[in-house]
Amino acid sequence: MSARGTVEGKYMDLKETRLDSEVVYEGNFIRVLKDRVRLPDGSIGTREHIAHPGAVAVLALLDNGNLVLERQFRYAPQREFIEIPAGKIDRGEDILLCAQRELLEETGYVAREWTHLATTWPCIGYADERMEYFLARGLTHRGRQLDDGEFLEVFDLPVSEAMEWIRLGRINDSKTVLALFWLDKVLKERAWRR
Repeated sequence: MSARGTVEGKYMDLKETRLDSEVVYEGNFIRVLKDRVRLPDGSIGTREHIAHPGAVAVLALLDNGNLVLERQFRYAPQREFIEIPAGKIDRGEDILLCAQRELLEETGYVAREWTHLATTWPCIGYADERMEYFLARGLTHRGRQLDDGEFLEVFDLPVSEAMEWIRLGRINDSKTVLALFWLDKVLKERAWRR
């Protein structure tokens, strides 16, 4: 087999086929599953994974060019993080409507202009969660509508300073780091073209 995933010049079929599935845990929005699967070579294996409804993440730019950020305590790692606004997609919810809802709920802003940027899968080794990234511009503040039990601080920061915070380790949430690298590249390309 070569490094490119071929056997004797043909691409291998790498698909793993679910034979049966057991729900190990079911919570409010995630499920932990243990599946028995047929592997590409015909043998049987098991795969444990988290079923997640997906999420949105929003790069919200103010008219002055600053980025809207949040400071929030995250229970699993037991620490605060600086993040872009984000949240879970409700069952059957349109991803743009979800992004608009999350931006308003968490930050109090609505946006005039929305652009879908990308879809990524942040935890492919153990979860099916996908992250839908949006850019929001033309912001107007209407007032926050936080969910019960949700506590966060909203602030804005120049993009260049946010990039420096990545270098310093102050911003290290993966969705935020990925989004800021993308935004920094796009803003530099636009400035260069002018």
